Amino acid sequence: MTRSPVLELSIRFIFLAAIIGSLYLLFAGHNQPGGGFVGGLVAGAAVALRYVFGGIDEVRGLTPFQPWTILGGGLLIAAITATVPLAFGHDVIEVSSATVALPLGLGTLKATSALPFDAGVYLLVLGLVFMVFEAFGDDVVDTTADGEASP
Repeated sequence: MTRSPVLELSIRFIFLAAIIGSLYLLFAGHNQPGGGFVGGLVAGAAVALRYVFGGIDEVRGLTPFQPWTILGGGLLIAAITATVPLAFGHDVIEVSSATVALPLGLGTLKATSALPFDAGVYLLVLGLVFMVFEAFGDDVVDTTADGEASP
């Protein structure tokens, strides 16, 4: 089956735009509505678009990591970020912030502990989407005992 070059270019452009939008939601989410969960859902929708266009091989080609590695890494990041405040006598998921003056007069940068937690949730949701496509996205070939495909 030959693919339309115009459709392929359009899908790649839409995929890239959706990933950039999901990253915007991730970074803006700790100050506004959005965050890791919504950003992960938008990135998952972009992966679904690639699946509709190219099948499971297209989805598998998006990342060199296994889906459970992405999911587990996200869960680990979110869990560590959520529990670190306990070591300092604070509540679970208590948000702290730091302000750093940037060189060359570029202003200041405010970083909060909510961002790594949101990044972990983002990776967790995205890993779950990859796992769903890995589990249900492949064509299953049912063979009989003698190796012939059944009707």
